[in-house]
Amino acid sequence: MSLLTCKHLSLGYEGQEIIHDLSFTVAAGDYLCIVGENGSGKSTLMKTVLGLRLPMDGSVAFGEGLHRGEIGYLPQQTPVQRDFPASVREIVRSGCLSRMRGPFYRAEEKRRAAENMEKLGLTPLQDRCYRELSGGQQQRVLLARALCATQKLLLLDEPAAGLDPVVTAEMYRLIEGLNREGVAIMMISHDVHVALRYATHILHIGGGDANFFGTKNAYRRSATGQHYLSVEHGEML
Repeated sequence: MSLLTCKHLSLGYEGQEIIHDLSFTVAAGDYLCIVGENGSGKSTLMKTVLGLRLPMDGSVAFGEGLHRGEIGYLPQQTPVQRDFPASVREIVRSGCLSRMRGPFYRAEEKRRAAENMEKLGLTPLQDRCYRELSGGQQQRVLLARALCATQKLLLLDEPAAGLDPVVTAEMYRLIEGLNREGVAIMMISHDVHVALRYATHILHIGGGDANFFGTKNAYRRSATGQHYLSVEHGEML
């Protein structure tokens, strides 16, 4: 049984459909990269999975004991969010809010936050103010925060956006390591080459009915993948 099953989804705004009849699954251990042109509805899809938007049609279902509140989410940051005046520890612990049973963090939540900070190399920074950190450090903080919410499925919206090449490579290395530990990844990426390097599966949203879902090798062989790689990115396969 899959962690996430989306069937015949249609998504849009104010009655205007931007995605039609989209179906895909995410199983435990999968690394799904979502690619496609700007404005094709990739972020809208993630918000629908998270329950922040309702589909116009179709269904979103969870399995393997996963509940919507147990999904970790790393969204794209706004300039205001980058200037947030809180400590690294406070921000990472806030990822446990969906698990809390009262107004205060329990020992379990504090331990979970500490473990994730250690895993992502943030322990020496835990007392630092978030807005004083570099872009790469901030992304690691948000990734640790997302991990506090889940052990099963992470949703990542352009996690390396705005980072320099060295920090980008480090971010993708961290995400790959989490996937190898058993966390399923569902990641939006503008870089199809990154998608084909790390992903097990590709979801290409092309607008309307021009969608693809399958393994990355099947994507390379598909008409959609061939066109997107060769025409849009100048790669001849």
